Amino acid sequence: MIDKGRASTIKLIDQLPEIPDGTPILMAGPTASGKSALAMEIAERFGGVIVNADASQVYDCWRVISARPSEEDERRVQHRLYGYVSCETSYSTGHWLRDVTAILAGAERPIIVGGTGLYFSALTEGMANIPETPPEIRAEADTLSLETLLAGIDPVTAAGLDLMNRARVQRAWEVQRASGRALHLWQAETPPPVLELRDCVPLALEVDKFWLWDRIARRFDQMLDQGALEEVTATIDRYTPSLPAYKAIGVPELVAYLRGEISLDTARQKATVATRQYAKRQRTWFRARMGKWTHLTVPI
Repeated sequence: MIDKGRASTIKLIDQLPEIPDGTPILMAGPTASGKSALAMEIAERFGGVIVNADASQVYDCWRVISARPSEEDERRVQHRLYGYVSCETSYSTGHWLRDVTAILAGAERPIIVGGTGLYFSALTEGMANIPETPPEIRAEADTLSLETLLAGIDPVTAAGLDLMNRARVQRAWEVQRASGRALHLWQAETPPPVLELRDCVPLALEVDKFWLWDRIARRFDQMLDQGALEEVTATIDRYTPSLPAYKAIGVPELVAYLRGEISLDTARQKATVATRQYAKRQRTWFRARMGKWTHLTVPI
């Protein structure tokens, strides 16, 4: 008998458009939507190497808490750009674009899967060559309120941002503070994309909100059962909130629990709420930025 998750994946396969031999496949979807299972099925049916496009899954310390593919999955199908960056490294979208560009030059079909919208937009729309933000400026930005950050951004850049998304606002503030130029001016000099949509098969997963919320709640409990708390415990001595790796959802919450600041149940609730909020932002991004992609409806 086919289990429910497997049956859902097979139904998604039935929605696929034509996939020409060797053509790169892009697959975007919110967290917990079943992207990894679908990517595995596509790789085994059509051939290819699965390439990570999730900002938290690049780090070597977070297999469980970032829901990286299992060791068994990695033995079944080749995976690239997973768990290969130290948690102490400040890894950016620009770093990922460089790394994935090298993979695109290889002989195997890449199946690029993840939920980080900026990675996909950098790949298919181009990415401005913005200088790296110095650590001291990032540390300064981390101490500022959202209102203060907004006050330091020019109006044209601000008009193009989700002003409730602190990470995006802070990035714009950091660029302007470090370079002396507004983010929108850097973006106006964006070079051509590495991969045009017409040269690949771009897929975006559409999910029912309440189905996804239930999946998110159950998945965090599964992460705890599978060792998420142990992962965080192993890194707590070098926990640095300003580094991207330590901003992964679930990490700050479990650190607070380990320090005796909140209960485990409260940590679970906070992480679940944060994941739902993140999924909402992902779904909004995909609807706004991926209108030309093929949208697949995840069966419930």
